[in-house]
Amino acid sequence: MTKRTGGRILVDQLRIQGCDRIFTVPGESFLAVLDALHDTPEIDLTVCRQEGGVAYMADADGKMTGRPGVAFVTRGPGATNASAGVHVAFQDSTPMILFIGDVARGDRDREGFQEIDFPAFFGPIAKWAARIEDARRIPEYIYRAYRVATAGRPGPVVLALPEDMLTDEVEALDRPRVPPVNEEPDPGAVGALFELLKDAAAPIAIVGGADWSPRAAHHFANFAFRHGIPVAAAFRRQDAIPNSCGVYAGQLGYGPNPKLQQRIREADLILAAGPRLGEATTDGFTLITPDHAGQILVHVHPDPNELGHIFHADLPICADMGEFSEMVDEWNDPDLIRFSCGEDAHKEWLEWSEPKPRDGVKLDLGPCVATMREKLPENTIVCNGAGNFSGWWHRYWRYGCLPTQLAPTSGTMGYGLPAAVAAAIRFRDRPVVCVAGDGDFLMNGQELATAAQHGADLLVILVDNGAYGTIRMHQEREYPERISGTQLSNPDFAALARAFGGWAETVETTADFAPALDRALGQKGIRLLHCKTDVEQITNATTISTLRKKANA
Repeated sequence: MTKRTGGRILVDQLRIQGCDRIFTVPGESFLAVLDALHDTPEIDLTVCRQEGGVAYMADADGKMTGRPGVAFVTRGPGATNASAGVHVAFQDSTPMILFIGDVARGDRDREGFQEIDFPAFFGPIAKWAARIEDARRIPEYIYRAYRVATAGRPGPVVLALPEDMLTDEVEALDRPRVPPVNEEPDPGAVGALFELLKDAAAPIAIVGGADWSPRAAHHFANFAFRHGIPVAAAFRRQDAIPNSCGVYAGQLGYGPNPKLQQRIREADLILAAGPRLGEATTDGFTLITPDHAGQILVHVHPDPNELGHIFHADLPICADMGEFSEMVDEWNDPDLIRFSCGEDAHKEWLEWSEPKPRDGVKLDLGPCVATMREKLPENTIVCNGAGNFSGWWHRYWRYGCLPTQLAPTSGTMGYGLPAAVAAAIRFRDRPVVCVAGDGDFLMNGQELATAAQHGADLLVILVDNGAYGTIRMHQEREYPERISGTQLSNPDFAALARAFGGWAETVETTADFAPALDRALGQKGIRLLHCKTDVEQITNATTISTLRKKANA
């Protein structure tokens, strides 16, 4: 062994683990890492404009690849800015590793410059948070970080790096690449699942979430279609199987098809493969209750700690999602009849996801989404943050094979644009669309500079209704006509996009959208359509006037 700096050892371990991209805002606390990256062309360094964008991009990259997205930020405000992305990765079960440059070891506990106790700060929202004190142990920590981030229920790991540790020159033994751990399901449990299906009259599956993969999507779709089982996507997991599958039944979460909700209530067997069955998917733990009286719940999850954590599972199965889906796809049970409810549920979803024009609406987003469906291919990656604007795409867009949806199940704002930048860099041969609201967009709009610097090719559909729409909706339900704190005064978003070197147009009518979209698709680089809508059309299903009438009734 030869002596290397801690920064060099760290970068060598990332390279060994297959890291090919790092997202960062540089800091003086990890200059030794930046210096090592100078001589490591295998790792692309994506320089961002704010640490919130860094962490969101790393989360999106982890979602797309199934490998940990890697981020580097500096201490204090850099780390706290990035904490929102760590929370997203935790709630979304995304593999991610956040490295934080820290104060020198000898200065700790003196409230040094920008000092924070990072293991304590991040402990509640990370799978593991630690500090590397000895450069000789960097290979051990990186190996463990990759294992923790990807094993069981994936999630974020946070490692603090004292700046003097990174400049130490020591001998260290490299660790090999972390091998995958793919736990096969118990064949006896899978056999029991098929026995339960034989006794079921109205089964339904809910899919997507921890450890979901293209392999899982392919095999589960085959299994469900062959047996006619309706498949609902967990909240913001709509690409869990291709929506063209003949038994796809739509998404759960906010604004689902009431007919799908009724199918969930009337199901006698629920097969949940992948999701935690969190608050959004279960409509506040009411659509499916933790005890689900009168229903049998088969819960399949890669982490044994999640099974029985909230929901009583009649048949818990701990398994890798790809292994489970392949086993049920290949399982041969000639006595199991094919259900008709799968195709019926798919027809209901097709009808629900077809937009109908709304009278008197100047710019109607439903037909705009239908226009996008006609002009963009199935492999388009659609990215969004939080806001009522996203409901039009969740309802009317038809997602293709994983990954085609990047959207936070944690409901965070400002996620769409950083995710779109990460997607455009990762998949340069695929269309990428960021859908954002006006309030949502300006939380990380500065990452247009990152898109421009790194040559990202992406389209932004910016829905501007001059309000924090979701909060306004709740406000009108609880305190009708008492508007407070939800109005926004916005810039000329088209001019803003042009300032970053992009192409942009403003769209104010439904008829203007299709030709503007054609012109946008004829361009390269950053394209932005500034869509000015009326806040009266507060969701795809209701209006502010309707909310006020109900509240005052």
